[in-house]
Amino acid sequence: MGAVLTPSAVLQRPGVRRWGGLALAAVAVVGLYAANEFFWTWLYRDVFGLDIATGWASMLHFFSYDTVKIALLLIGIIFLVTVLRSFMTVERTRALLGGKREGVGNVMAAGLGVVTPFCSCSAVPAFIGFVASGVPLGVTMSFLIASPLVNEVAIALLLGLFGVGPTMMYVGAGLVIAIVAGLVIGRLKLERWVEPFVFETKLRGQVITSTVGLTWDDRIQMGIDEVISILRGIWPYLLVGIGLGAAIHGWAPEDFFATYAGSDNPFAVLIAVLVGVPLYSNAAGVLPIVDALYAKGLPMGTLLAFMMATVALSLPEMILLRRVLKPKLIAVFAGVTAAGIICVGYLFNAILV
Repeated sequence: MGAVLTPSAVLQRPGVRRWGGLALAAVAVVGLYAANEFFWTWLYRDVFGLDIATGWASMLHFFSYDTVKIALLLIGIIFLVTVLRSFMTVERTRALLGGKREGVGNVMAAGLGVVTPFCSCSAVPAFIGFVASGVPLGVTMSFLIASPLVNEVAIALLLGLFGVGPTMMYVGAGLVIAIVAGLVIGRLKLERWVEPFVFETKLRGQVITSTVGLTWDDRIQMGIDEVISILRGIWPYLLVGIGLGAAIHGWAPEDFFATYAGSDNPFAVLIAVLVGVPLYSNAAGVLPIVDALYAKGLPMGTLLAFMMATVALSLPEMILLRRVLKPKLIAVFAGVTAAGIICVGYLFNAILV
């Protein structure tokens, strides 16, 4: 007769410990992510009695919620991508996701961005994972732009406020900006401006050149090591970036727009983009502002350019990206994207008269 395994003996098996531990970790991350906003709202509003809708309490609530959210996204995405990456060489990943024909990968990445409703900062963890996995830089840029710019939340809100026509124009323009900007950055071959550690594969603190023959324990350890390494390197940028975002969260220069970005100002679109870039919001946060300004008579193209600049480019996002990208590449990314947004704003103003 075979030996009868007791419950404690089963739990001591390496496979049970490995997969049981992963399952518990996954449940913990998903649970914390789901409860994150509820917890901070309960703590600040119900326990401390603060008005989290305005003032410094709103900034504190936003900072706490967004910091935990992005940290959890970093943990989940970096771990998953690192484990998947251990099964594929950089060359195979490039061939699969980069596309054999130029532009195919950019279109796929922009499409993926549409179904991932991230704000500009929340898209950064996925961007880091894609770059580290060997996905071409230009392709990852298409995702980084499309994810906050064009998603189901933005589409639904635009439809409700402005109807089918402006919504379809916005979606089309957003995808074109993401794809073309990614293509331009890819053509420039700027991988040298990505921090070198992003491309390194490490196991237990040592850089390895091949993932052939790795065990599941090795691959899981690689994921854990990568999460620790990224968090250790990025946490100052994370806190500064989200802190800046919290400080300017909800601020809307409505009077400024009404005075300086009216239809009689030929530089209105440029002003809207320059004002929008430092701000930090998602589509749900900025669309009520756009609606209010539209009611005051500001041109649709100017307002949509402001919205695009606010959701696709932000100073907190740039600070987070600085850990993995060199300043020259960040400047190229921001410049190419902003140029596309400005062109779209003037085009919309010419069409939507």
